[in-house]
Amino acid sequence: MYGRQKPDLLSPRECAIIAAQAANEKKATDIMVQQVGDLIGVTEYFVICTASNNRQVDAVVDEIEEQCRLRGGAKPYHIEGTADGTWSLLDYGSFIVHVFQPETRDYYRLESLWNDAPLVDLEGEAGLTDLTYSERIAKLVGREA
Repeated sequence: MYGRQKPDLLSPRECAIIAAQAANEKKATDIMVQQVGDLIGVTEYFVICTASNNRQVDAVVDEIEEQCRLRGGAKPYHIEGTADGTWSLLDYGSFIVHVFQPETRDYYRLESLWNDAPLVDLEGEAGLTDLTYSERIAKLVGREA
């Protein structure tokens, strides 16, 4: 199922939450985790976040990769990104992480394509109380910007 990790490792949901926590550690904004498995059938979760520039995109990707490996026992099957550094993707099979720069995220609006997908409560489940949201994403997640 979706390239699931070994049974003794954490669940895809737990790993997606670890990825969100790692993104937050590197000051990513507009972090959200969507449960898309019932809608798209190729993965269970999307983790989507925004980084302000190329350096931050790289730092967020590196931190997510490290924390998912250390805390969740998960390694990406595939990593890719745009040549200009405006979007990076980490494909873990059962969850996929997208790190965008603001303009690219606004252009693709990936989270809006799957707006019927339930959102993971990052405050309750991940303990993230200091999340920062743009006005557009705040509306999607039901929070104030």
